Amino acid sequence: MGFPTHRMRRLRRHPTLRRMVSETRLAVDDLILPLFVCPGEGVKTEISSMPGNHHLSVDRVVDEAREVADLGIPAVILFGLPETKDPEGSEGWSMDAPVQRAVAAIKQALPDLMVLTDVCMCEYTSHGHCGVLDGHELLNDPTLELLTRAAVSHARAGADMVAPSDMMDGRVAAIRAGLDAEGFDQVAIMAYAAKYSSAFYGPFREAADSAPAFGDRKAYQMDPANADEALREIALDIDEGADIVMVKPALPYLDILRAAHDSFDVPLAAYNVSGEFAMVHAAAQRGWIDGEAVMMELLLSIRRAGAKMILTYFARDAARVLARH
Repeated sequence: MGFPTHRMRRLRRHPTLRRMVSETRLAVDDLILPLFVCPGEGVKTEISSMPGNHHLSVDRVVDEAREVADLGIPAVILFGLPETKDPEGSEGWSMDAPVQRAVAAIKQALPDLMVLTDVCMCEYTSHGHCGVLDGHELLNDPTLELLTRAAVSHARAGADMVAPSDMMDGRVAAIRAGLDAEGFDQVAIMAYAAKYSSAFYGPFREAADSAPAFGDRKAYQMDPANADEALREIALDIDEGADIVMVKPALPYLDILRAAHDSFDVPLAAYNVSGEFAMVHAAAQRGWIDGEAVMMELLLSIRRAGAKMILTYFARDAARVLARH
C-alpha cells in the first residue's frame, strides 16, 4: 500500500519526533582530536591552513588536553615535530622528543584522557618519506624495526594506544610483537589500515612538516581507484593483531567505510583529514556555506557510513555544538 496510507513526512513534521526516529547519532564520545607537538616552551602557533589548530610545546599541549577533557572529548592523538631530522628519523623513538614528553605530561595531568600516538617516520626523516630509503626506494622490512622502536617508546612514555600510519606491509604484527616483548601487551593498536594516497593531506603536511623531499607516496599508500584492495588491507591488519582499523581520508571514501563496517566485526575509525577541514573553513569564511551546519552534517555522514571513532580537527567545535543539544 502506498500514498495516502503511507506518508513518509509524518515522522518528519516535529523536531522531537525526528530525534526519536533518528537512525544515526553523533556523540562527543565518537571524537578524537589530533594535536601537533613541537619543541620549545610556551609555544602556541596557529597553523595557517587549519584555523584553530596549533603547533604546541609540551607545556601548552597539556593546557590544550585539559580543555579537550573539559569538553568531554575522550581522546587525543599526538603528532610530533622534532628538533632535528636525519635519514632514519631517529628522534621518532627518542624519549626526549616532543611526543614522548607530551604523552608523559598529559597522562600525569589527565590520567583518564586517552592518549593515542601516530607512528610513522615521515615527520622525523630528513627526506620526508615514511621509512628507510635505498636511493629513492622505500624499503619495507628495515622500516618495520624503526616503527617498532617508535611504538615501544610511545608505550614506555604512557600512551594508551599506538596508531601506525606508514602503510608498510607487516607493521602491525611487528609492532604487536615489539610491544608484547617489552611488557606492553595492554597497549592497543589502531591501524591506519586503508590509507589512500590522497590529495586531501596538503594542510597536514604543513602542520607536520612532513612533505616528501622528492617523489610521492603512491608506492606505499593506496590507489584511490581501489576498493576491494582496501578490504584485503583491513583483513590483513586484523589478522596481525590490530584492535581498531581506520579508513583515511573519510569523506571521499564513505563507500569504503560502509564496506568495512559490513565486512568486519572490529571497531572502525575514520580520519576526517586536514583538506576536508580546510575546505569547510575556507567556504564558511567566504559566506558560501553555514560552516557549523556543514561540519555537523559531514561528521554525521562519517558516523552513518559506519565509523564509531572519528579523528577530526572539528572535535572541539563539534563537542560544543553537541553540548547545546
